[in-house]
Amino acid sequence: MTILAILHYPDARLHTIAKPVADVNDDIRQLIDDMAETMYDAPGIGLAATQVNKHTQLILVDTSKDKSQLQVFINPKITAKSGEQDFDEGCLSVPNIYESVTRAENITVEALDRNGKKFSLNADGLLAVCIQHEMDHLLGKVFVEYLSPLKRNRIRAKMLKLARGYDER
Repeated sequence: MTILAILHYPDARLHTIAKPVADVNDDIRQLIDDMAETMYDAPGIGLAATQVNKHTQLILVDTSKDKSQLQVFINPKITAKSGEQDFDEGCLSVPNIYESVTRAENITVEALDRNGKKFSLNADGLLAVCIQHEMDHLLGKVFVEYLSPLKRNRIRAKMLKLARGYDER
């Protein structure tokens, strides 16, 4: 397995819309394994393929405390949502920045698992937030885009300043 480089906001590649996975094969499973190692190393609770410059509809989530419940979502689609909740979100592409974002409280998501088998999942709380956050990446959207232009510009300036001294993996 390989730890992949994570793109950092405001990298334009984070705004690329991901394409559906046509075939769940060994290459996709290798990407899943590499992304999982990258996410756990970062450390994070979610990672979209877009964040590692792979523009395919694949997200990983693990909200367990002991990092033992990796969930894989290939070609995810939210089929139902209800309620609202505010959550302080962070992002591996926007390190050390946490801001409150309003999202659906309950969602139903359909996707394929790492073996290409279709499944449906009802999620709420942190899991629902995480799935929605990662799915935004597949649409080319970063969570800071939910914030006011003033906050977004401050974060952008901070990230650009950090990037000047940032050493990529």
